[in-house]
Amino acid sequence: MDKFFDFDLTAKYLAVDFVQIALIAAAVVALVAGLLGPLIVTRRMSFAVHGTSELAFTGAAGALLLGVGIGYGALAGAVLAALLLGLLGGRESDRDSVIGAILSFGLGLGVLLLWFYPGRASSKFGILIGQLVAIEPADLTLLVVSAVLVIAVLALIYRPLLFASVDPGVAVARGVPVRVLTPLFAVLVGIATALGVQIVGALLVMALMVTPAAAAARITASPVRATVLAVVFAEVAALGGIVLSLAPSAPPSAFVTAISFLIYLVCRLISYRRDRARGAAEKAPAGQPSMSST
Repeated sequence: MDKFFDFDLTAKYLAVDFVQIALIAAAVVALVAGLLGPLIVTRRMSFAVHGTSELAFTGAAGALLLGVGIGYGALAGAVLAALLLGLLGGRESDRDSVIGAILSFGLGLGVLLLWFYPGRASSKFGILIGQLVAIEPADLTLLVVSAVLVIAVLALIYRPLLFASVDPGVAVARGVPVRVLTPLFAVLVGIATALGVQIVGALLVMALMVTPAAAAARITASPVRATVLAVVFAEVAALGGIVLSLAPSAPPSAFVTAISFLIYLVCRLISYRRDRARGAAEKAPAGQPSMSST
């Protein structure tokens, strides 16, 4: 257990260039994930994120086989998945089946592409669970440019998108272009999902895209506060997970997901205790103090 808490070794790793690049990349990914997460939860797109991540995995595997940047392949695969989900899953009744079909196709094709790849097994494994040493300065540049693009577009469409997410029927009646916003937001989610592949891997990207936002939704109903909390939770999980993984040289995704899930459990506990206190206050007879006030 000592190697998990070797502070001297961790401090030594923090001075290494590739670790610093990974921390910057993780901070950028967490910011984008935190901004998009509450909308993903509100629009019930968690399963769509999983389906998108599978085609991001397929694109990354294809890029690995062709010898090009994994980030470019993951980005291409995730955007393709988002477009397919937007075009084929327009009706809510069809959405889950479309996501399931895309997910299974992407995973199967990705496994086949990895089977053809003759290189190191660690490179294959890194696509699935993340690999810090694979993040190079060129990858960081692509990541930052993509993140700025996502944030800029989100800022432009946020108000109508939030309206369409909370009450799509009324939004359509008010003239909000829901048919345009839905695939556009899906593309933004696809780009953000692709950004997370090299940090936590294609299989665990939901730890940043969904879990922090789900935790924030447990303790506040305000979209603004939920977004701020989701960003904070995602940053803590991403950066904390990487730092904890340095000394044991373990995959960061294990720590990122553990921290993210722990935050979710704490938020559920806070929500449970608050609801119990509120229920006790409502049941207390007039003129008598409730259990929460004693």
